[in-house]
Amino acid sequence: MNKKFVVALVLMMSVSMAGVFAQGAGAPQDPQAAAQAAAAMGSAMKYIAAAIAVGIACIGGGMAVGKIGAAAMGAMSENAELSGKALPFVGLAEGICLWGFLVALFIIIM
Repeated sequence: MNKKFVVALVLMMSVSMAGVFAQGAGAPQDPQAAAQAAAAMGSAMKYIAAAIAVGIACIGGGMAVGKIGAAAMGAMSENAELSGKALPFVGLAEGICLWGFLVALFIIIM
């Protein structure tokens, strides 16, 4: 993976986490209000985790489809009979995105 991409991803995650934790820095002294703030923070973390799950799965799926699709098109240009054998692999690579969505759905529901 590209080093600049990894650095940008880590930077975005650290900035988003800093924003979430900064909201909870001025927690009220009332125990009931503190419990509500903690519940809201947990809800925000749940949505951030779901977004990260879908985002990373879609980025990985896109990278896989790009490499497999290029190889499949190259193989089919040489021999047209390989299309039935090459295209299912592209579909399997697209399934990575669906698994990411499924994980995010479970995170939000539970």
